Amino acid sequence: QQPPQQQQPQQQQPSGSTTDSRQSSAARGGGYSGAGAPWPLPNRKNPAEEQDFMPAQVNSFTCQKSFKGHLLPVANIALHPTKPILATASDDKTWKLWHLPHGDLIMCGEGHKDWVAGVDFHPSGTSLASGSGDSTVKLWSFEKQRCVATLSDHKQAVWSVKYHDQGDWLASCSLDHSVRLWDVTVGKCRQVLRGHVDSVNDIYWQPYGASICTASSDKTVSTWDIRSGLSTSTFYGHRNSCNHVCYNLLGTMIASTDADGAVKLWDTRMVAEILTVECSKYPANKAAFDASGAVLAVASDDGKVRCFNTRNGEVICELVGHEDAVQACVFDHNNSQFLVTCGSDNTFKIWS
Repeated sequence: QQPPQQQQPQQQQPSGSTTDSRQSSAARGGGYSGAGAPWPLPNRKNPAEEQDFMPAQVNSFTCQKSFKGHLLPVANIALHPTKPILATASDDKTWKLWHLPHGDLIMCGEGHKDWVAGVDFHPSGTSLASGSGDSTVKLWSFEKQRCVATLSDHKQAVWSVKYHDQGDWLASCSLDHSVRLWDVTVGKCRQVLRGHVDSVNDIYWQPYGASICTASSDKTVSTWDIRSGLSTSTFYGHRNSCNHVCYNLLGTMIASTDADGAVKLWDTRMVAEILTVECSKYPANKAAFDASGAVLAVASDDGKVRCFNTRNGEVICELVGHEDAVQACVFDHNNSQFLVTCGSDNTFKIWS
């Protein structure tokens, strides 16, 4: 299931007014009031600042294992924060947990009524969130082995779900043009980010921060202050629908991909474009930074994963093995020693 292409918005956003007009229902007085988790604090100490990571040795990576994980395309993957466990989300309406590297099936989550595109582990590793074409977000407990909450405020399909690193907050983005911020301690939506004039296809929390980044079919990438619900910056330059967005570990750089196959890197402090890579003439789907931030892997619709040097945009290597579109890729948390990819050929693969 692909994010939609650019649609003509019914009401065009006035140019130059993104920061003022992109505001939330809470900022307009429609917010949640009551008990719940405190808002995440901005500018917490990022442990990555004191670590020195070697760039991933992707030019020596080959496909080590391939697993037929689902009956239909695998749309997304996520790695457990501490254990060698992979979550996969599929068009077959399920998510599954697999033990790596042998691919033993641990658990299967059934309950969504349409494709599952969003999947993310809670930072504690004890639960998982999923987002679906049925317009719901579901929270699943591994201990109870069932869905413990269904969040149904979105009006249309949910593309992505992401937990904040402290675990009390979950963000979801949707075809309904909005981002919702859920306080998982009370199971309520506490904030809605509005301002994109087309589908919001992906979201990513700034590492150890309190802001969130969004990618939209309106061809823009935006960052938001979640407490005020206001857009703090908008990045212009994509010529087609933005499929994905992610931060490097330091939170100093954003990568975004689009339906034309372009990948852009942005400097978060200067709010400026660093470089553009024309990946291929096929859509660039999800991307992933390695731990060092020096390597970006990009999953492409032509069945290849291309790894780039983020300093100069040069291609380091191409990983070829999928028989259909590659939908997502993710480096392991332990110094990027391997890469996991998934695709429309119903498989996920391990590269190292």
